[in-house]
Amino acid sequence: MENWDGNEGTSAFHMPEWMIQFADQKQEFNKRPTKIGRRSLSRSISQSSTDSYSSAASYTDSSDDETSPRDKQQKNSKGSSDFCVKNIKQAEFGRREIEIAEQEMPALMALRKRAQGEKPLAGAKIVGCTHITAQTAVLMETLGALGAQCRWAACNIYSTLNEVAAALAESGFPVFAWKGESEDDFWWCIDRCVNVEGWQPNMILDDGGDLTHWIYKKYPNMFKKIKGIVEESVTGVHRLYQLSKAGKLCVPAMNVNDSVTKQKFDNLYCCRESILDGLKRTTDMMFGGKQVVVCGYGEVGKGCCAALKAMGSIVYVTEIDPICALQACMDGFRLVKLNEVIRQVDIVITCTGNKNVVTREHLDRMKNSCIVCNMGHSNTEIDVASLRTPELTWERVRSQVDHVIWPDGKRIVLLAEGRLLNLSCSTVPTFVLSITATTQALALIELYNAPEGRYKQDVYLLPKKMDEYVASLHLPTFDAHLTELTDEQAKYLGLNKNGPFKPNYYRY
Repeated sequence: MENWDGNEGTSAFHMPEWMIQFADQKQEFNKRPTKIGRRSLSRSISQSSTDSYSSAASYTDSSDDETSPRDKQQKNSKGSSDFCVKNIKQAEFGRREIEIAEQEMPALMALRKRAQGEKPLAGAKIVGCTHITAQTAVLMETLGALGAQCRWAACNIYSTLNEVAAALAESGFPVFAWKGESEDDFWWCIDRCVNVEGWQPNMILDDGGDLTHWIYKKYPNMFKKIKGIVEESVTGVHRLYQLSKAGKLCVPAMNVNDSVTKQKFDNLYCCRESILDGLKRTTDMMFGGKQVVVCGYGEVGKGCCAALKAMGSIVYVTEIDPICALQACMDGFRLVKLNEVIRQVDIVITCTGNKNVVTREHLDRMKNSCIVCNMGHSNTEIDVASLRTPELTWERVRSQVDHVIWPDGKRIVLLAEGRLLNLSCSTVPTFVLSITATTQALALIELYNAPEGRYKQDVYLLPKKMDEYVASLHLPTFDAHLTELTDEQAKYLGLNKNGPFKPNYYRY
């Protein structure tokens, strides 16, 4: 782990007045090593364009209006047409959803209240590519309240809540997204966000890396004015490290995905709750006694396994990492190779972020009515392309649920066409997304306000003090009371009373 010490050259991270005043203003910034070895992900732009997430809660799922939003002429109540959504008339429904989400996102609302007087993002022009949900809307409106101008597209083709996109467009946000985009629509929307006369982005907020790579591919000169990139997904972070390793990363980037608050809360606790929700809504299945294989025992896999075990399922785990494998064994799960259990399991869940984890050979050997789904960011984990052959019949059962039928009558139940289950087929807990969104907002503030020279053209982690701050903003929801160190205790431990409380190498 390489460290950058604020004493050398430029001042260290400084908490503005609107944040909790920590006594110790010296902070090391941790730069993630650029040597990623076998973890590098070889994904092309075209492969990643349909990494998909969605919510089944959209009011427009059953809409009989098949006209493409690109062919519509729509204006909001202020006369602006700088957006492209399914139906601007649904803005009122979307506004209600945003208001509900605000109640479960206390840290963002606190950040908005504390910082809006100072406007730490005044002059920021943020182009974003994330899920367009009520939770994202709260983040976008917070960024707006802090002084930023925003333009937004969806990071996938299924995740957008049409009514929320309409509410944002009605509020004056240039949003280009709708549920069920084609791949051509997907890239068109990103381009409309970036390529606009008289508007030059100076910050990027990305989820998956598609927006970043589109700018590299089409508008590389824009990076001359861009101060930094904030990326929140495993896939997007891998792509940033690839750029860094190749010497092609020309601006600093913040790796939000590996922040403690993102890894431990969004990945673990979010998936622990949403895996069951997604499976129930799509299949109405009973979990008790079902045999399930979960591919990958990282934070996402841990959450999925814990939830399924608690419901009485018999859970197997596959892993490549001996440390994660040993954790699975100690947690009471049987560690297997996929080939060993593929004929007997009722559900297959991928949680790796890799490619071709479930191959056509595995799919051919599955039992009748086996449910196949993905909880990783990438849509490459299940080899869905191999199923689009003449001898197999696809039968749409309900939204995001397909039966793939073999010539002998055997069928598998494929959810969300192999894309992310929870955001494609259900919703995710708003409170957990509040943690991630707050971390994203603080990363944007830090990169935007950092003096020249603080960050080089590399990928960085946020300081631990920032993670602790994000966590502290969420504690009042639980009426939680932190214990404070005495002077004697702090001296004994060699800590500042206000943190950070753990060394950078600590594993929570």
